[in-house]
Amino acid sequence: MNAEKKKRYGVKLRWMRRISQLAFLAVFLVLFRLTDYSGSDEIPYAVNLFFRWDPLVAAAVTLAVKSFIALLAPALIIVLLTVVFGRVFCGWICPLGTLIDASDKLFKAKKNHFPKLRPVKYYLLAVILITSLLGIQLVGLFDPFSILVRGLTVVVDPVLNLVTRGGFDWVYLNAPAWLSNLTEPVYTVLKESLLPFKQTFFATTLITAMLFFGILLMAKLGKRFWCRNFCPLGALLALLSRFSIWRRFPAAACKNCSHCAAFCRMDAFEPEKGLLMAEECNTCQDCVADCQNQPARFRFSLPKQRTAFDLKRRHLLGVSLAAVSLPLLTRVGLNKKSPNPFLLRPPGTASEEEFQKLCVRCGECMKVCIKNALQPTLTEAGLEGMFTPRLVPRIGYCEYACNLCGQVCPTGAIAKLSVEEKKKFVIGLAVFDKNRCIPHAQNRSCIVCEEHCPLDEKAILARDVEVINQQGDKVVIQLPYVIEDRCIGCGICENVCPLPGDAGIRVMRHQNLEPGIGGGEDGYG
Repeated sequence: MNAEKKKRYGVKLRWMRRISQLAFLAVFLVLFRLTDYSGSDEIPYAVNLFFRWDPLVAAAVTLAVKSFIALLAPALIIVLLTVVFGRVFCGWICPLGTLIDASDKLFKAKKNHFPKLRPVKYYLLAVILITSLLGIQLVGLFDPFSILVRGLTVVVDPVLNLVTRGGFDWVYLNAPAWLSNLTEPVYTVLKESLLPFKQTFFATTLITAMLFFGILLMAKLGKRFWCRNFCPLGALLALLSRFSIWRRFPAAACKNCSHCAAFCRMDAFEPEKGLLMAEECNTCQDCVADCQNQPARFRFSLPKQRTAFDLKRRHLLGVSLAAVSLPLLTRVGLNKKSPNPFLLRPPGTASEEEFQKLCVRCGECMKVCIKNALQPTLTEAGLEGMFTPRLVPRIGYCEYACNLCGQVCPTGAIAKLSVEEKKKFVIGLAVFDKNRCIPHAQNRSCIVCEEHCPLDEKAILARDVEVINQQGDKVVIQLPYVIEDRCIGCGICENVCPLPGDAGIRVMRHQNLEPGIGGGEDGYG
């Protein structure tokens, strides 16, 4: 192959990679938009398809629950692909990697800096796998898919919806009629195709935005800075790619040139000998397109030599010991002795311990929640439970006939219940606060909670009681009470309570109620 043909071949490879990246990013974004309520009770396609082929998620969840989950079997495809072609996932498929490449272009990222940070991703991988084995799930804090879906759900979607709808509302209210008539069809198209179903609000928007955009802003420090130094999925794929048979020839940057090494986005050439480190290369093959002498190419070959791993044993040992101690520290946290009585989990979750092992903090359940009731935790479940979903009834209640959260959960942390099963699943138990509830505290009738209870056999009923009102007169009021055996803890009663601030009726975790509390006749149970 002459020099001109090699040049065209390299340029063709570059465009093939870019098309592949854009195609997978487009599929990801389409699935993200389809992971939303659209009037249908079924979501046939969701972003969880990407989580199912994530080897890091599969490894962490498998170690945590001590068994392989069939939902995550597609991850084996990526493992096989990596063993054959190296880190092709990072360079050709990963949606977050594509956005990082775009950020590198936007910020005109220069030569890579901080080469000593490269081992950090392996240390993070060790911490994630060791803590998973010991029952603490941290994968959702660092996995690229979790970061991307959570960032889009908690930050991008709400802001996009607020700005777009606000802009069109302003035009409708203030602009001339002819302009409003022109923009209305545009708004209709956007509402049906691009905008989320509803305006959502989340408690962790600021911190999530800092983490999400912070990764993209790392372009100021060098190309693919996150991927090279901090991505634990990249570290796992790097370990696998050491055995790959798709290799660059020549294995080193050419003498008296080193053009490819100087501009490698992954800084994958060994500094001393100029050898390509297969575990760091994401097979973007830009070195083939940019090669000035045109000898570089990739081909199938058994690895004949491997570069040394840039890991210090004492550092790895220290990190491993820290990872072992982390579960011990979390188990003596105050939340273990005194769990938050108002920490409600989505319907279909198992025990709190099993739920935290399976949940990868992706935020998909929060995205599809019709009433915006599912919110990410910060410290309510301890630091080990950060970003896991919790039901906050005062913000929104669990729709009685909705089971969407179980449909989109990629790991089964939220079971995929049928609608009939979901209607019977007990999330918590409604309990009256006699110091705030209007009938109890003020001796005035109020049965809003009873009126909104969605059960066929209502879990909240009211009885006539004679009391002395604030004026000193004897009156008959309706006093609501909860029938404990019927209540499923959906939270609608707490959501609709007319009191400002905390409601006069609260939903509590069922296991946190002390024996003796309840018994419908005293107005508590």
